[in-house]
Amino acid sequence: MDIDLLNEIERRAMAGDVVDIDALVSFAATISADEPLDALCEAAHRVCRHHCGARIETCSIINARSGHCSEDCKWCAQSVHYGTGCDEYRFCREEDFAEGVETCRRRGVERYSMVTSGRRVTAADIKVYGDMMRRHATDAVEYCASMGLIGRDEMQALYDAGVRRYHCNLETAASYFPELCTTHTRADKLRTIGYAREVGMEVCVGGIIGMGETLRQRLELAAEARAARAVSLPLNLLHPIKGTPLGDTPLLGEREIVLSAALMRFAAPDLVIRFAGGRARLSHAATVRMLTGGVNGVMVGDLLTTAGNSPEEDMEMFKELAASDTAVAQK
Repeated sequence: MDIDLLNEIERRAMAGDVVDIDALVSFAATISADEPLDALCEAAHRVCRHHCGARIETCSIINARSGHCSEDCKWCAQSVHYGTGCDEYRFCREEDFAEGVETCRRRGVERYSMVTSGRRVTAADIKVYGDMMRRHATDAVEYCASMGLIGRDEMQALYDAGVRRYHCNLETAASYFPELCTTHTRADKLRTIGYAREVGMEVCVGGIIGMGETLRQRLELAAEARAARAVSLPLNLLHPIKGTPLGDTPLLGEREIVLSAALMRFAAPDLVIRFAGGRARLSHAATVRMLTGGVNGVMVGDLLTTAGNSPEEDMEMFKELAASDTAVAQK
């Protein structure tokens, strides 16, 4: 590992400068296969603390609409193009949504997001979801939403219903996206992200790693999320779903995941890098290493079509981290 180059990368990231992707890839090439990643993770952690403070930001989601999606994203269980047997429904039950809000409030989870399948929801659908959010609003939990490639008027309606952050993943680097989806474009996503910012929302922009992309492309994704003026970058690990084109994709190893997350911190030094889908398969040691190696956000509870980590276990882990000298503190 080239420590001098790492020190220079850290210095630039501390200053808030854009760290060149070439420099990050060149540095990664100096790390031998069996070399510990401690120095890298510690540098990423210092950059994270410098820009974002000591807090781990938490959020949870509800699958507010499931299945029957017209898009052909190769990783997704909810696409009509693939036979995965996922649940299909148009609206989540209101009692399930209300229970989720209350669970977040009780456990101190800061954000709760409605996530829907499909290319976009209609204005009529947004009225249903918005009324649901209004009926169960609480000052203790902030609403987010991810409802596809909606227009500005629909985005305004969500804002009026109390949504303050919109989630629209870029999914992967622009250089790789056409290999994974053909039914919509990056330009479509960026247009939606722009509408969210126009109405006054923050934006949450991330993706999935382990879909066949290169390390460089993971770093490009982080840089592109920052360029989109995201405040949060969800980092998902591919969970291969049988029936999808990526159903037999080999899983990334823990070392590769830790390395990727730490390097992404330098490409997006001031964003919340949020550990999201797929982390349930990682060891406790790898999870802790990431939370002390550049990652400072966690999605808790179940995900869309896969089970997540136990919120109780997560909160206990946050307490352990806060009690240690090397960790970030829980809110």
